[in-house]
Amino acid sequence: MIGTLFFKRLRNKIKIQKNNHITIGNDVGLSGCTIIIKGQNNHLIINDGSRLRNMTIEIVGNSCSINIGKNCIIGQGCYLSAKEENIHLQIGENCMFSRNVNILTSDGHPIFHNETRINPAQSIMVKNKVWLADNVTVLKGVSIGESSVVGIHSLVTKSMPSNSIIVGIPAKVIKENIIWKS
Repeated sequence: MIGTLFFKRLRNKIKIQKNNHITIGNDVGLSGCTIIIKGQNNHLIINDGSRLRNMTIEIVGNSCSINIGKNCIIGQGCYLSAKEENIHLQIGENCMFSRNVNILTSDGHPIFHNETRINPAQSIMVKNKVWLADNVTVLKGVSIGESSVVGIHSLVTKSMPSNSIIVGIPAKVIKENIIWKS
């Protein structure tokens, strides 16, 4: 058991400041991942049975969280980011993210107009059994409904309904009442 934990640490890069938390469920597979948590009172939760490979998770701020549901598969080159204050990225159960998916709760830098911030960070919700194909980007404030599929290279800028096929830049619903099987 100790040898396995040591081996997993060698394959993953984890940088976490004090007063932050990581909770990892049973039978979670982490391979080649980078996890960065900066600030205070942040929490990363990776639930039972999830598989994450060669991807980056970044939480920067205070009282932020990323919660990855049970049995999710997150592929190579994916980037999950929760930044600023009290911002949450929730991923439901049985989700499948292909390669190079980016989910961003923040624009990265504040923008001001007449001394008023015009681009605050916003939480994101990806509900159960959502499939995000290669190179999908999901921006702040979005909710993606259960059992939806987002097509290759799509940019999701607004919330989308359940059981839908979503494609394009910006993404739009092209088919409703679908189901998909893994």
